[in-house]
Amino acid sequence: MAKLVPLAPDSWIPGGVPDPLIRRQHGLIGKPVSRLDGMLKVKGAATFAAEFPLENMAYAALAYATIPRGRIATLDTSAAEAATGVVAVMTHKNAPRMNAPAVFGTSPSAAGPADLPIMQDDRIHWNGQPIAVVLAETQEHADHAKSLIVATYAIEPSTTSLAKAKAAGAQPALFMGEPLLTEIGDAEAVLAAAAHKVDHIYTTPRHNHNAIELHGASIAWVDGELVIHDASQLVTMEAATIAGVFDLKPEQVRVTSPFVGGGFGGKCLWDHQILGAAAAKVSGRPVRIALTREGVYRGVGGRTLTEQRVAIGATADGHFQAMIHTGISAVSPHNNMPEAFIMGTRSGYAADSFKLSVETVTMNMLANTFMRAPGESVGTFALESAIDELAAALQIDPVELRIHNEPEKDPTSGLPFSARHIVEAWRSGAELFGWDQRSKTPATRRDGEWMVGMGCATATYPYNRMPGAAARITLHRDGPDGVGAIIEVAAHEMGMGTSTTTAMVAAERLGLPMDAIEVRYGDSNIPGAILAGGSQQTAAIGGAMIAAHNALVAKLLKLAGNDSPLAGLALEEVGSEDGGLAKLDDPTRREGYASILDRAQCDSITVEEKASQPLESMHWSMHSHGAVFCEVRVNTVTAETRVSRILGSYDCGRILNPKTARSQFRGGIIMGLGLALMEETQFDERNGRIMNPSLAEYHVPVHMDVPEIDIIWTDIADPHTPMGAHGVGEIGITGVAAAVANAIYNATGKRIRDLPITLDKLL
Repeated sequence: MAKLVPLAPDSWIPGGVPDPLIRRQHGLIGKPVSRLDGMLKVKGAATFAAEFPLENMAYAALAYATIPRGRIATLDTSAAEAATGVVAVMTHKNAPRMNAPAVFGTSPSAAGPADLPIMQDDRIHWNGQPIAVVLAETQEHADHAKSLIVATYAIEPSTTSLAKAKAAGAQPALFMGEPLLTEIGDAEAVLAAAAHKVDHIYTTPRHNHNAIELHGASIAWVDGELVIHDASQLVTMEAATIAGVFDLKPEQVRVTSPFVGGGFGGKCLWDHQILGAAAAKVSGRPVRIALTREGVYRGVGGRTLTEQRVAIGATADGHFQAMIHTGISAVSPHNNMPEAFIMGTRSGYAADSFKLSVETVTMNMLANTFMRAPGESVGTFALESAIDELAAALQIDPVELRIHNEPEKDPTSGLPFSARHIVEAWRSGAELFGWDQRSKTPATRRDGEWMVGMGCATATYPYNRMPGAAARITLHRDGPDGVGAIIEVAAHEMGMGTSTTTAMVAAERLGLPMDAIEVRYGDSNIPGAILAGGSQQTAAIGGAMIAAHNALVAKLLKLAGNDSPLAGLALEEVGSEDGGLAKLDDPTRREGYASILDRAQCDSITVEEKASQPLESMHWSMHSHGAVFCEVRVNTVTAETRVSRILGSYDCGRILNPKTARSQFRGGIIMGLGLALMEETQFDERNGRIMNPSLAEYHVPVHMDVPEIDIIWTDIADPHTPMGAHGVGEIGITGVAAAVANAIYNATGKRIRDLPITLDKLL
């Protein structure tokens, strides 16, 4: 398929033409629009997953294993069962029989985190695995009773240290079914012969998810069917997977997720939703299960550690002759989610030869998962740090070195770029940031006891549009003279403005005012399967909306009949504008929606359509790009580091809503500052336990850590994507850690190749 599709026409849009919204716009695309859900949230009227009121509800608390591998020898729950307010205690001894959840990636509808059965036997697979669920009349009663459970274990040999895992051997990594291996030429031989080279190891630690909204769900069995109000990034996949766990038909499980208070890859399917459903079955009562912050660390995976080698061989003028980016990523025995840190390197720079690979080592630990820009966030730290090191060795400006190695086509796939305007982003960003004021000699710029430096790095994240998206459009009479539309997509709102952008795009496609659009989402009863991840949800919705809009226009033309000014026109000759349909090259031939509905004697019509397969990414090399500029101040007495300024200059196609996009870019950058300077999951290699499972000990950026952040973009549409847009949700974190590290080098003359860059490494 990868070889054949590029030979076929680029026709994912019928006729092989760009999305009409790139050409014909009615004033909403590119306009800063406030989030439609904003008012509900500031008023406290948005109901989150752990707030749904269910009659006769029991509250759940989880007890966790304290060994990395073995069996439960004894499990005494008698004191917990006798405690005040306790309804039931569920363990492997009395849990209903359940199938292991289908693992994410094994089928289009699979969402399980690992191939493990959940609470079906006495086996322990990681330190933190749930061993009991306590149900009580209040959360306080459940939490107290949980503390009364006593477990002993028969410990079995485990691998909880990286050194032991490496000694056992590494295996080639697969990511989404594809090998993480690219070799072009003999890069090692070219490197050895190169006149100028860098060759270093860069390391990144584990990271944990810390969304403001803790993971939680409100769950009930109703007449043999299961209803889950969850905080989910994949409602349709979750419903299908849980149906398989309980031997139900997919339509017997309904998952809703109207609001998600932060996701970043962590709000998918984990053990707690399944345990809550099982406990509700055992007790015969609805259950609310809300994880504590510690519970999130014990049972929800995050980013895994990496060791990366980056070696670059170059000529004196900076031309890259060899590009080597290899290393290891740790995974568990029961899932395959390595950090694909070479993905950005595959398309980032031209070079004569490449050796790119990821291998995995296995440790007995919680299954890791997606975390904002998985792979690229840590991969760009290593790659962009190495490029800065080479620029220093060659005495070439870091911006100019990157531009000098700008590829004309994808350097490893050979595909043409669908749109790539990163040079414009570099030039405009450097000018606005004042890059020409950067000191060319490290450790020479001072402000009192502060050393000041500037650094930069490339940001990158692929364009994605996953298959399975669908949309339902209902056009209806809204009062005696008006027409409105209901748009239904199985999408998710995690604060990024999805519902708002969907309403904007729908209004533009239908030629209706935005206040005539109602968007429904976050419900597995809605057709299609859309994952809020991979910066692809907006493109997936856009593709589904194109298909559904085409179906709507075709149905309206049929309803209009021979008495309409539109009679005889083909689908491709007609567009939507001003509350109706009109001939594209003769707008006098038009008829309003209300008139067509009146003639057909109906109050509404509904169409439902699936998006086309995402073949555009097989025709083109498709990416969001950016240039990150950073200024830091490092204290000469304490080694404290403060980021004083940061600017992101992005090339992400057409920006649909500048207000929400700017917030997305900034949020990613702030997360990148945490990656660079403070975030680290401290893992006790003696017993596999996470030792800092709280925000008191796991540090994330707060207001005092965040400097002025400037955001600019090219706003050049990509004609090969819906709306001409690329994703913006994840690129913001990429490149930030390297830009900070490179700025620290410019300020102090000291290279740090191990994240996070804490003051002890600078003293």
